[in-house]
Amino acid sequence: MRLTVVGCSGSLPGPDSAASCYLVEADGFRLVVDLGNGALGPLQRHVQLPEVNAVLLSHLHPDHCMDLCSYYVARRYGPGGPARRLPVHGPAGTARRMARAYGEGADTGMPEVFDFIDVVAGDQRIGPFDVTAARMAHPVETYGYRLTHDGAVLAYSADTGPTDTLVKLADGADLLLCEAAFHDGRDVVPDLHLTGSEAGAHARRAGAARLVLTHLPPWNDPDRALREATSAYDGPVEVARPGMTFDLP
Repeated sequence: MRLTVVGCSGSLPGPDSAASCYLVEADGFRLVVDLGNGALGPLQRHVQLPEVNAVLLSHLHPDHCMDLCSYYVARRYGPGGPARRLPVHGPAGTARRMARAYGEGADTGMPEVFDFIDVVAGDQRIGPFDVTAARMAHPVETYGYRLTHDGAVLAYSADTGPTDTLVKLADGADLLLCEAAFHDGRDVVPDLHLTGSEAGAHARRAGAARLVLTHLPPWNDPDRALREATSAYDGPVEVARPGMTFDLP
């Protein structure tokens, strides 16, 4: 299994990165996890848009889903005519939310291009991946994901405040891709985001082999997030940057 960081800026695109977007590949299958503002452009550095096999959305905040509108245009009007209907897995209401964002009714346009499939907590199969979805601590319906393929495990926190559910989801993972949008001592909003030290504590409790911090807003200091994480977790820690790749295990 290979993970490529396409976009890792939190809450909005930054000068150096699009918002959240990750490409996960195995056995020739290309799964795009989240497709936030500005991500469709850099995604094309790693995969041709018609070659994506499925999209998996964690939640419906714009920094995780809004470039699905641009992807709709690319798949419907690109050279060669409409592309095959693409599975898009997301929280209930994804089809309606994205159609409204694009300015269409939920029963026209987008369902001709995307096959919207509701995510529910529990286990499902997407291509070659066994996927476990679990509700995270965030103001809207948000799912963290555990992707397993051929013994390799990738856990993705999506957006969340502290929760034991993330520890369970990341249990023994080869890599925990974990948000760290807050800084210790500065941000105290409950059930919204994690600090670097909270991300590290979740990775430690889960026994994850590696921690990659993501979803850092443009105004955050990545070195501070890294210091916070290493204060709570003694395994290898990195801050995500666009273009990074990780081969698991």
